[in-house]
Amino acid sequence: MTTSQSQSWQPGGLPTLIGSLPVKDLAQALSLVFGHTPEIPIWPQLPGSTREGMLNQFVEGLPGVVEEGERTYFSTAAPEFADQQLAFYEEFLAAAEDPDALLTSRFQVSRSRAAGIYGLAENLADKKNVKAIKAQVTGPFTQLTGIHDQENRLGYYDPTIRDMVVKGLAMKAAWQVLTFKKAAPGVPVLLFIDEPALAGLGSSAFISVSMDDIAGDLAEVIDAVRQAGGLSGVHVCANTDWNILLNSTIDIISFDAYNYFDRFVTCRQGIDGFLDRGGIIAWGIVPTGEPADIEMESAASLVDRWEEQAALLVDAKRDKAALLKQTLITPSCGTGSLSLRLATKVLELTRDVSSLLREKYL
Repeated sequence: MTTSQSQSWQPGGLPTLIGSLPVKDLAQALSLVFGHTPEIPIWPQLPGSTREGMLNQFVEGLPGVVEEGERTYFSTAAPEFADQQLAFYEEFLAAAEDPDALLTSRFQVSRSRAAGIYGLAENLADKKNVKAIKAQVTGPFTQLTGIHDQENRLGYYDPTIRDMVVKGLAMKAAWQVLTFKKAAPGVPVLLFIDEPALAGLGSSAFISVSMDDIAGDLAEVIDAVRQAGGLSGVHVCANTDWNILLNSTIDIISFDAYNYFDRFVTCRQGIDGFLDRGGIIAWGIVPTGEPADIEMESAASLVDRWEEQAALLVDAKRDKAALLKQTLITPSCGTGSLSLRLATKVLELTRDVSSLLREKYL
């Protein structure tokens, strides 16, 4: 197994966020980010804009993409598709070999699709306490099972579409890493691959899906992030086959520890191996799913919850302090669907849980 890049950087229990915020104003979103997680800021996704939705945000520049009102689909039937496909692969090869070419290529994400990328990059120069920068991209399995072709079949099952989407997402992830490395030289960039659709593995909808194919597609994105000099993470907001991720070369596993830790911990041997090679756990201990849970919890109650969970992962070679050094404290998922009041409480809890744990153990 390849040694994890994360061995050269440890988060030490610092807090960060997952992605979306329930605001439309970028300045307000960045104020929330820097006000609660200044050490590891994210670029905020603003889902109030249709183009910033998870499935639309990263499709520009891909051949065959049709956006008609609220419907987005792939079409390989157009006469010009073959020429578009050839141009795509020519640019992909050039961008994969030359970072300067990548930065100005079709794989850059436009400001209209992700204003937060540009807003964060432009606000880093005067921030002196940034320990890392967190970015994100939609994962290939989620993208390919979320958008259909012209015949209403999942894009995942068309090998032409699948190969282009995987390569396109890999380059868009690498572009983000290079963009933030240019904006803040020397600061680690954490690129999370958001894969909520992995929660559907094992269901009848995905009965014919190959685990090896999923792992291979993820590996292509992970490798692109690594080639660009970033650390890669995968975020799944529900249960999945955790061994796919634990046995990959991913640097960070991000999961909903509030609701699914009992499922995650069943893979204890895989978790130990992942931590042994320097892997980082983004511990989604702060609830975002049910408003009642958010209202009920306090920083102290969530610290207790983390300690109870951590006790199941410690042993003679790794105590809670060592585990916390390889931990990010996060919400269980994004807050874009919450009210601003509840989202703000989630951010406050994330900050305060991290602070209390670090004071106690580090």
